[in-house]
Amino acid sequence: MSRIGKNPVSISQGVDVSIKDNVVIVKGKLGELSQPISKGITVKIEDGIITLDRVSEIKDHKAQHGLMRALISNMIEGVSKGFTKDLELVGVGYRASNQGQKLDLALGFSHNIVLEIAPEVKIETVSQKGKNPIIKLSSFDKQLVGQIAAKIRSFRAPEPYKGKGVKFVGEILRRKAGKSA
Repeated sequence: MSRIGKNPVSISQGVDVSIKDNVVIVKGKLGELSQPISKGITVKIEDGIITLDRVSEIKDHKAQHGLMRALISNMIEGVSKGFTKDLELVGVGYRASNQGQKLDLALGFSHNIVLEIAPEVKIETVSQKGKNPIIKLSSFDKQLVGQIAAKIRSFRAPEPYKGKGVKFVGEILRRKAGKSA
């Protein structure tokens, strides 16, 4: 058995889970998410607990077993609590601002980068004097928050010598020594 896949998923208070046409639908106070179930995986809901089983011991079914359990667990946590990602802009002159769902980034290029953020994601920029600007992303969809955070980080990934770039708050960068004279 998959260690992750065999663990049951408990349904939080105020979350409604249903299965229709091999699609799991999760509704909560923050939103609604759906996920199609892979072939070879069966989902059962009993007494507020979701259990997943697989049809056979094929390698693909073993992989899908743990994946489906993790995705359903993330959906339940997302519609009840939500997910947040914080990004920090490290570098002289690096700035971030937002007007509604448009994020405006000044990352040392000749032009600012303007990124349209999905309406499901709430965005907030914090700029304090003497501190690095911070971008806060929050949503009920963990995949979407991670994808947008990775896209923002890809514009100027942190470099290993001075540590300049867009990094996650709390991320530890592996630094390198510069040229030795």
